[in-house]
Amino acid sequence: MRTSESAYDRRRLRQWLAGEARADGVSRRDMLRLLAAAGLTGAAPVALGTPAAAAAPGIVKPLPEDRFTVRGTNAETRFASLAGTGYHTPNDRFFVRNHTATPTLSASDWVLTVHGDGLTRDRTVDFTLADLRALPSVTHSAFVECAGNGRSFFTGQQGQPVSGTAWTLGAIGVARWRGVRLADVLRRAGLSRRAVDVLPRGLDADYVTDDGTNLGRVRRPLPLSKALDDVLLAYEMNGEPLPPDHGHPVRVLVPSWVGIASVKWVGDIEVSAEPLYSPWNTDFYRLFGDAHPDGGSAPLTRQTIKSAWELDGQANLATGVTHRLTGRSWSGGGGVVAVEVSTDSGATWRPARLHDAPRRDGWVRWSTHWRPAKPGPRTLLARATDTTGRTQPEATVHNTQGYLFDAVVRHPVNAV
Repeated sequence: MRTSESAYDRRRLRQWLAGEARADGVSRRDMLRLLAAAGLTGAAPVALGTPAAAAAPGIVKPLPEDRFTVRGTNAETRFASLAGTGYHTPNDRFFVRNHTATPTLSASDWVLTVHGDGLTRDRTVDFTLADLRALPSVTHSAFVECAGNGRSFFTGQQGQPVSGTAWTLGAIGVARWRGVRLADVLRRAGLSRRAVDVLPRGLDADYVTDDGTNLGRVRRPLPLSKALDDVLLAYEMNGEPLPPDHGHPVRVLVPSWVGIASVKWVGDIEVSAEPLYSPWNTDFYRLFGDAHPDGGSAPLTRQTIKSAWELDGQANLATGVTHRLTGRSWSGGGGVVAVEVSTDSGATWRPARLHDAPRRDGWVRWSTHWRPAKPGPRTLLARATDTTGRTQPEATVHNTQGYLFDAVVRHPVNAV
């Protein structure tokens, strides 16, 4: 019987705070210090349109300005560049989220090591890329989205300070991933009945915080129930070998969960008979703030619901002309079944035309026609409803790190 994700998260949070879970690679003293700091990081606001760096250190692929906005070591997709590209995000337009820099790895030399006391006889098993390709393959279309996607709107739209990369809505992409089920690999390695957690770890460089704390390589545990459900070890993206910036040669894909769970450049997986924690689900990727529990929420799992117009902000649209406007909506809770749009700042709403059936782990493309009657600034709105009945709210409950923004985004344009 599977344990629900929310019940798992609540139990792990209690266990870690009580000292009953092992925090991998970082002392408990450092964990508690970082945890306390995470709850106080809301002092530095970010704003929509914060100037970006001229280059992205450590990103391999080209980042032309008409497709990307560079944000430090990251590159955000400009949503306008997705218009007309089809359902799947082209690899050359897929956003990049790096903690450090893209490593250069050889597929022929790559080895995945599966180890831990959650395997039979606490053994270690290695898999080459050829070994993975020899297993039954699975192809699955799914989005990968940073937990902070939409973060800048906490400040720019709601007037609330948050910390972190000032994403608008372009820290998401949908790809057709091909690989093997993590469940098949774990069973080949000798999964024990004692196993409770699975911890993938990347091969990128150690992440060092601004205060000099070395947190090691990116890693984040999964409950065994999720690992055995729909998680893939992906080696292809949209019919091609994984590009370097997206996890070459193999990455983890955790459908519908926050992007940090889909560890890139995976090099080893620990299977543990005891609960695990890492910095990426203790001081990062939890909700802190006045509206959340003392000590923070349970670790984030599923993504939230969002909508985005495939149109640059402050775009000029001619009056007296009928424009076909397009966008995309998605939800981690289920497929999107309806999208409503407003061209008058929310005074009136009408349904958009959907161009895709609701898809678990994916998005829907939509369109609407609008003929602005007179010149002046206008605000476009779009709100989605998913198969669970959830609809985007007018405002998102604040958290200091700016995660899971799900409110209707106000999209400014100019009728000229």
